[in-house]
Amino acid sequence: MKCSFCSSEIEKGKGLLYVRKDGKVLSFCSRKCRVNMLQLKRKTHKVTWVKKKTRR
Repeated sequence: MKCSFCSSEIEKGKGLLYVRKDGKVLSFCSRKCRVNMLQLKRKTHKVTWVKKKTRR
């Protein structure tokens, strides 16, 4: 499973699942990712500590 914010791998049994009112399930690897996405409403491409996705 991958983190919805930083797209890093999450080990089985770790992390946090968040279910929105519309039924979409978001998975987070840490509190830092959860707060940045849900409370601070930051975009992934504007945050410098997030790994850049490479195109294949």
